[in-house]
Amino acid sequence: MKHSSALSPNMSFATARLPAGRSRRAIRLRRHARAYVFLVPSITILVVFVGYPIVQSFWMSLHNWSFFATVQPYVGLQNYENLWHDSRFWGDLRNTAIYTGTVVPLQVCLGLALAVALQRNTSINKFFRSVYFFPVISSLATMGIVWKFLLDPTIGIITHAMVAVGLPDIDFLESTTWALPAVILVGVWKGVGFSMVIFLAALQDVPESLLEAATLDGAGPWARFRRVVLPGLRPSLLFSSVIATIASMQLFDSVYVMTGGGPIFHTETLVTYIYLEAFDYSQPGYAAALSWVLFVLILGISMLQLRLFRYAEVN
Repeated sequence: MKHSSALSPNMSFATARLPAGRSRRAIRLRRHARAYVFLVPSITILVVFVGYPIVQSFWMSLHNWSFFATVQPYVGLQNYENLWHDSRFWGDLRNTAIYTGTVVPLQVCLGLALAVALQRNTSINKFFRSVYFFPVISSLATMGIVWKFLLDPTIGIITHAMVAVGLPDIDFLESTTWALPAVILVGVWKGVGFSMVIFLAALQDVPESLLEAATLDGAGPWARFRRVVLPGLRPSLLFSSVIATIASMQLFDSVYVMTGGGPIFHTETLVTYIYLEAFDYSQPGYAAALSWVLFVLILGISMLQLRLFRYAEVN
């Protein structure tokens, strides 16, 4: 009989001397080596086209950068200090906050209302779902051009319809009062279909047995919605709110096409300002600093939303 401690023919002496944990790690690494090889192209693309630009943008924000200069003077946090004293930045931040604070609640609430109204799989409901979802798959720049013509005081259908019913003739996109609400209207119209589809999918996962039990207990439609349906929609509410917030704070297309940031910067957003600083005013270093401030704001607000929804779920 062979001794139980004898080495296997396929096991080297060096491997036998390795501790059990290290041996298992080595075997696992060899087993996953091929998977890591297949990941190399994707990781390379992420590093080159995502990681490097992020690091480079922060490096640019610390310099008085110029596209045409051979030397880029290091200025440290001077760009961020200039930003703090930039009244145009604070005005654009206010516009972005107003836009986001209006579009996100309206988009989420209207999307939820449409999802509840169109929940049944009838032919007419499917038609209206397509109608409301169509703006989502359309280019925002293209839709901005369409709305610019609709709101035009000379040839716009909306302006002529208002005059026909006795309302005043308003040049919406040139009014310091109505330009931002017009952009907000386009933003809600563009995004409400996205929230609707998210909630339609979530409504399918609400257990029918819970609704039946609530009905047997005497709960009315509003009580069933508030006590049964709405708690089941919390993950979808979180997802829709976060995505809508990120998209709203990055608003550029419709503003650039419809108003160009006017009149008198009343519709200019942070992303519009970043674009102008980088490409019109040739200040990419300052634009990079603006970009990092916007990134921190989006990250902070997203984390706050995650915190609030998690708190609600625990309770």
